[in-house]
Amino acid sequence: MLKGRHLIEPGDLSINEIEEICSLAEQIIVDPVSFQDVCRGKILATLFFEPSTRTRLSFEAAMLHLGGTVEGFADASYTSSSKGETLADTIRVVSSYVDVIAMRSPKEGAALLASKYSTVPVINAGDGGHYHPTQTLTDLLTIRALQGGLENHTIGFCGDLKFGRTVHSLAKAMSRYRNNKFVFISPEELKVPEYITEDILKPAGIEYTTAERLEDVLGDLDILYMTRVQKERFFNEQDYIRLKDSYILDRDKMKLAKQDMIVLHPLPRVNEIAPEVDDDPRAAYFKQVKYGMFARMALMAKLTGCL
Repeated sequence: MLKGRHLIEPGDLSINEIEEICSLAEQIIVDPVSFQDVCRGKILATLFFEPSTRTRLSFEAAMLHLGGTVEGFADASYTSSSKGETLADTIRVVSSYVDVIAMRSPKEGAALLASKYSTVPVINAGDGGHYHPTQTLTDLLTIRALQGGLENHTIGFCGDLKFGRTVHSLAKAMSRYRNNKFVFISPEELKVPEYITEDILKPAGIEYTTAERLEDVLGDLDILYMTRVQKERFFNEQDYIRLKDSYILDRDKMKLAKQDMIVLHPLPRVNEIAPEVDDDPRAAYFKQVKYGMFARMALMAKLTGCL
């Protein structure tokens, strides 16, 4: 069912398809050796028009662990796009060489455009402030593994909710599961966009609240999803400087949280989570990184028809 499909935003996958991918990822976690050759002969192209460490390396490691190979770039200045080549032409050329494309761009809608010209599956690895669906799969797999499922959670999103594509993607995904509640914690200038609340949450009857102080709501949360204030999304540096330290999770604040709450973060962090929190058993963001590789292994195995 998934062979040959594009993944541009979380809604491209049904709940059953998410279950299928997560179940396969869990099988890979248990017995990775059985999957080390399933994509032998397949080639992944990583086209990163915007800097990335975790996402790009996670995709590359995922394909290598499946027995495939990787080609691509991490800096668009070394590609023909710097000469004026259109994205459409780049995709037409690259899709002639490979079996699947993972692409990141600072421009909203770039992945959707790429999918219209590609002859192989395109996976959106982040398009500006829009969506980051494989981070969402990572988050869902992590929550499922550590919290026992994807229903009946109170989820706090904290930090940059305006530009945070991972927040938008996860909120949209978790709104599809029963009895989840959202708490959006941010300064007014970085509040969650109306299209999330008005077009997604309200029509689905999802309960949500907003807050400006993390301390006021921390004790209610099952999951805390921290995000950094993203300097690269600001046009005015003074606004970034004023807002960048709005929320810092430290040991004292963690004392207010439930003992079974987990802390997630899409990374990279700057200073919004103090290093002292890393040793807290509720800090799950580095486990989240590992789950991300397994989620991408499962996804690419499905899209390329290897499994």
